[in-house]
Amino acid sequence: MNTGVVFAGIGLAASFLYVRARTRQAEQDNPPQGKFIDVDGVRLHYLERGTGPTLVLLHGNGVYTQDFVTSGLLERAAEHYRVIAFDRPGFGYSDRPRTTVWTPDRQAALLHKALEQLGVESSIVAGHSWGTMVALAMALQSPDAVRGLVLLSGYYYPSVRLDVVTASPPAVPVIGDLLRYTISPLMTRLFWSLASKKMFSPMPVAERFKRFPVWMALRPKQLRASAAEGALMVPAAVSLSKRYAELKVPTVIVAGTQDKIVNCGHNSERLHERLENSQLELEPGVGHMTHYAHPDKVMAAIDAIAAQVGEPVHVRTPEAEALARASESGV
Repeated sequence: MNTGVVFAGIGLAASFLYVRARTRQAEQDNPPQGKFIDVDGVRLHYLERGTGPTLVLLHGNGVYTQDFVTSGLLERAAEHYRVIAFDRPGFGYSDRPRTTVWTPDRQAALLHKALEQLGVESSIVAGHSWGTMVALAMALQSPDAVRGLVLLSGYYYPSVRLDVVTASPPAVPVIGDLLRYTISPLMTRLFWSLASKKMFSPMPVAERFKRFPVWMALRPKQLRASAAEGALMVPAAVSLSKRYAELKVPTVIVAGTQDKIVNCGHNSERLHERLENSQLELEPGVGHMTHYAHPDKVMAAIDAIAAQVGEPVHVRTPEAEALARASESGV
């Protein structure tokens, strides 16, 4: 037998054992903090905090609900809202059956049913990054159930994405399975710091984000979800962008002008021009992680939507009052 093949096999076996051990340790250190709900045979994990008008939080690709905990947004919002933050299919502790292609529309339909089971008739939906596409799909599917949208650093229009090509292999059956349980977690961990810097650039990586449990994001099952969503990103944007004219719910679009993950002008500014009932809030000198950079402005955007749709909210900050007045006047 070729010596190189033997050493490669030993290396893969060692990688498999290491990844399995780190996965177990990550889940032991970060057990589920919320509740579970079964919807159409899919087990979803979600966090629920606070009381008041319902606010649904949808995380981006590569992370899970802990991102909203780490950033402090969930805690802040729970002071005045009933916050429900879902682990989207395949992330955190939620299932992602392979029998379904989990497009934004499929995820939106699943989350609508989950909210119905939780007794939620209508809600404000806030999404970050990939989560904005699910939020948009929810509003397009059931405008009566989504009272308003807050979209943070979203990807709304198709563009050439080389990162899609490099990130997609772990989603490929058989070969992807081998990669996810051996090499992919190690390579992703190696580049985690560089990827984090790019997400936050030109600002430094937030101290809060450094507490995010990295190996929870590197588990094989979550890497499959991340890779699949990378592959779906462009076709999902193509599908959704054809329907934006149908969107009727009030929307606040928040974006960093220096976002190196999603181009602000091509996406957020363009969407604002397309949506009649929208407000654009640009954050100068901010990158992709808007909810870490300026959580006050994100909360102001949520409060502005709540005020516009007539939800009873707490005494608003000056920023929220300004956003509400701008939305009401159509500026």
